Amino acid sequence: MNIQNLKTILFGALMIMTVSVNAQKFGYVNSAQLLAELPAVKAADSNLETYQQQLMSSGEAMVKKLETKVQAYSKEAQEGLLSQVQMQKKEEELGAEQAKIQQYEVEVQNKIIAKREELYKPILDKVKVAIEQVGKEQGYTMIFDSSAGTILHANDSENVMDIVKAKMGL
Repeated sequence: MNIQNLKTILFGALMIMTVSVNAQKFGYVNSAQLLAELPAVKAADSNLETYQQQLMSSGEAMVKKLETKVQAYSKEAQEGLLSQVQMQKKEEELGAEQAKIQQYEVEVQNKIIAKREELYKPILDKVKVAIEQVGKEQGYTMIFDSSAGTILHANDSENVMDIVKAKMGL
């Protein structure tokens, strides 16, 4: 194989790569901004906040009840109304109640996480479907999420936010 044939082959391969790169279409969307604009997210946030307040009020009632018991115990102990055995028993009871409160706090955190996932999953699924449809219908090779910090540069003409919002009826 001579040098001229090798140059021709390399030039042809370079042209094919250039054409295939130019044929690709890339877009981006800011998913954080999109989610912030969705009424369903605002409703989910409100629902989650109400749920969290209900759980927190139950926890606060538990804490107030424990504080009342601790104050009563302190008063009885200071007045010498309790024997050493009674004091030890009351302290164990108070410790058990405190442990219940700590366990409840962990349960609350887990319940809130589960509720958030329950409320957001259908919304995120809908967004994902809309983005996939826009990608297929508009011929995009890839659509990046600019809110994740993975894009260093993107032309505004490639922002598919308006198309995705239209697809979702916004």
